[in-house]
Amino acid sequence: MNVDYPYRIDGRGRTANTDDEDYIRDLIEQVLFTMPGERVNRPDFGCGLMQLVFAPNSAELAATTQFTVGAALQQWLGELVKVLDVRVEANDSTLKVDIVYVIVRTQQQRSAQFSREVV
Repeated sequence: MNVDYPYRIDGRGRTANTDDEDYIRDLIEQVLFTMPGERVNRPDFGCGLMQLVFAPNSAELAATTQFTVGAALQQWLGELVKVLDVRVEANDSTLKVDIVYVIVRTQQQRSAQFSREVV
């Protein structure tokens, strides 16, 4: 079993655990929304996705964002997942990311949606 993210205590008063599929989804979320420089012992971890929200929308920005997210997921989770598609959408103060990926160990295709309010 893997530690659930975000960290929490379960009903038995212990660290909450999760299965492998949910754990991989949690890892993807951490890569997406961690800013480089945010982690002390891994200053290059993350993809800087939140910085791109403030750039003006354009086809070039969409392509850059897809490339940036795909590259970060490949760098940090390449042995766990193969990314098939990334779609990023910014509407007002909300960032929405859709990712289609294959779990390497099981070869099962999964999709996940993530969203964050930008403050």
